[in-house]
Amino acid sequence: MATDDTRSAAAAKPRSPLDRWPSPPPPAGNDSAFDATVAHPARVYAYWLGGKDHFPADRKVAQEVMRLRPQVVASARANRHFLARVVRYLAADCGIRQFLDIGTGVPAVDNTHEVAQQVAPDCKVVYCDNDPLVLVHARALLGSTTAEGACGYVDADLREPETILAQAAKTLDFTRPTAILLLAVLHFIDDAAGPAEIVSVLASALAPGSYLAISHLTADLAPEQVTAAADAYNKLAPVPVTARTHAQVSGLFGTLPLLAPGVVPVTEWRPVVGDPFGQPADLHAGVARISHRTAHAGWPT
Repeated sequence: MATDDTRSAAAAKPRSPLDRWPSPPPPAGNDSAFDATVAHPARVYAYWLGGKDHFPADRKVAQEVMRLRPQVVASARANRHFLARVVRYLAADCGIRQFLDIGTGVPAVDNTHEVAQQVAPDCKVVYCDNDPLVLVHARALLGSTTAEGACGYVDADLREPETILAQAAKTLDFTRPTAILLLAVLHFIDDAAGPAEIVSVLASALAPGSYLAISHLTADLAPEQVTAAADAYNKLAPVPVTARTHAQVSGLFGTLPLLAPGVVPVTEWRPVVGDPFGQPADLHAGVARISHRTAHAGWPT
């Protein structure tokens, strides 16, 4: 039973804002790759989306970025709306039945297979990420696919595009049109790692009639705030982010033909009635069509 003394002591003890969220259990087993004391992009992003699968280290990073650029929350949620719009458009209007979602993150509302299979139950979706906690959730998602469709998961790093393609080919048929989604993930690839070359390798595997969707962090709309927030993130997280300009994000597509309206702020890519975002988010986004097989993205063979 609590006494007046214990109540006073509890009241006097300062509570960290990080104490308000219970941490999820770590993945089962002895996974040496999992470290809850180190922030991970997927879990930081989950925090911004209002999810619960994050740890104190993730919340510390997320809250510091929010302090410097509060719009990061709206940006993360605008990105999820972009994902849903793109997948719905590609499945309903373009007849795409295969999706490779790289940098999946922790599941949230309107996951790729859910949106795609609402349009066409026979859609096949492969998720790719490299966080053990994401893998736990992904395994659960595999059981929620339609009977006609299929879901797969690839545990790999974006810096290994050949591995991703080889593993994804166990579920997807790359001789048929496929959409690759690189949403809010390429800004974790620094210039030295060659993000354009990674995109090129992935696009080279796609059949004619396929699509490539990218969304990417930018400081174009609020240079000082976004730069400060990115610097703070990079000091606290082991995987740094690189904000890129409109021209640099456009360059990731090579010379692949872009669908209208081109590379634009993520909220401006074919918005639909009811989208709750009235101001641009700190992400550029675009979708390109693969009209022929390429040796490198955008450069014909």
